[in-house]
Amino acid sequence: MMNEVTKVIVVGGGSAGWLTAARIASYHKTKDSANRQVEVLLIESSEVPPVGVGEGTWPTMRNTLKAIGLSEKEFLKECDASFKQGAKFVNWKTAEENDFYYHPLILPQGFPSIDLSPYWALDIRGKQAYSEAVCFQEAICEKGLAPKMATTPDYESVANYAYHLDAGKFSTLLKKHAISQLGVKHVVDHVTAVNSHTDGRIRSLLTKQHGELNGDLFVDCSGFSSILLGQHYQIPFEDKNDVLFIDSALALHVPYQSPEQDIASHTISTAQTAGWIWDIGLPTRRGIGHVYSSAHTNEEHAAQALLGYVKSINSEAAKVFDYRKIAIRSGHRRRFWHKNCVAVGLSAGFLEPLEASALILVEMSASFIAEQLPRNIEQTEIIAKRFNDSFLYRWSRIIDFLKLHYCLSKRTDSSFWLDNQNLSSIPQTLQEQLKLWRTRAPSSVDFSSTYELFPAASYLYVLYGMGFETDFSQYRYLYQEQEKANALFAQNERMIRQAVANLPKNRELLQNLTR
Repeated sequence: MMNEVTKVIVVGGGSAGWLTAARIASYHKTKDSANRQVEVLLIESSEVPPVGVGEGTWPTMRNTLKAIGLSEKEFLKECDASFKQGAKFVNWKTAEENDFYYHPLILPQGFPSIDLSPYWALDIRGKQAYSEAVCFQEAICEKGLAPKMATTPDYESVANYAYHLDAGKFSTLLKKHAISQLGVKHVVDHVTAVNSHTDGRIRSLLTKQHGELNGDLFVDCSGFSSILLGQHYQIPFEDKNDVLFIDSALALHVPYQSPEQDIASHTISTAQTAGWIWDIGLPTRRGIGHVYSSAHTNEEHAAQALLGYVKSINSEAAKVFDYRKIAIRSGHRRRFWHKNCVAVGLSAGFLEPLEASALILVEMSASFIAEQLPRNIEQTEIIAKRFNDSFLYRWSRIIDFLKLHYCLSKRTDSSFWLDNQNLSSIPQTLQEQLKLWRTRAPSSVDFSSTYELFPAASYLYVLYGMGFETDFSQYRYLYQEQEKANALFAQNERMIRQAVANLPKNRELLQNLTR
């Protein structure tokens, strides 16, 4: 067949590059290597260090790791990984005492066949938090419990879970596995020029030491520099800092006070006056960082807030306060796939790490490319359009969902929170949803994609966790399943008791699995 796509070149390593290379190679792997039809080559520069951020994942990572042939025990051990069962948001609503809510990774009881939110709002609100009433995962997290037992098979669960991981160790494991098990070719070199066909497609890359490298499809995983899509093709960057104000991060690692200290089974996100602090528990350390808006505070004040947090969890560690500063530019490319070049990871865009969207976008992009890989050049334009349409939609929905956490706040203690509540900073799509949700709860009809990153259930957890009020009273006659709702609330209580009685501590299970 003429113009076949048989060679994929991935530019850039790190988690994005190696995950993409591994996903494509594993999908197109044949038992007979001589019969291999798709060759994957990854080129990375020794001159460009990886960013090394992004320690949170989504439950999809379990299927991704399984698909590329990694065992869960090897992954947990090699990546200093731990289980993640959602996120706990502290001080986002009012910053008063006991201000917190959860966004767990389990669907509400009975969802979507029955939505418990009207029954909760009409009868339970004020007595019990939404996520606590409809889901047993909050109770597990509050007690530092794992999402499964030692006898639970790899990648299976009692409670749905994702991971926290060491991003540097993760890319090292992916690299080793992709090269040794999946046949990915590896070149360490620096790209100096891009050579094109007459129709504008990339023909080859010129490198310092390996000369010209020819390919059919080029995946840009070169990070913020975006040397193919951004620099070569000049695809514009759509800035979203007018919606998401966070533009800076200060990050550091904090040791545990003792080797047996509990590992949090969730991400802890604690709101500050001009941003928030993340706290991610790995087996050997905690990853801590303060993301903030430089328009609302400065580095000195942000560092002081971060130091105060570190002191509160480990006063000894606070004596060695050495953080790394990372610039954040919220937004994404206007297109992600142009000609025979597709951007994945930071080269496609970046949004603040509030809901760990970075790695799941890499996973989704890698899966799409692997599964929809054009068979020939003629198909590329069609597949590129589908990719662009799909991912522009996803980026827009992520931006809406992240903004939801901020715009619902009732905090008035700083201009940062007041500006986030200002209608001018809230996307029109989100404003329209919020108007509808004043009289009914979010449901699947509010979202047009089959593959929503944040489905209706996620919106329910954040909306009602943040104290949003839906007036169900005028439609009370529609809610005729009170008996079923009561049975599900009771079932949730039973599941809480059962989980608390049977599940091991997070650290205990991790030690058991990686011993």
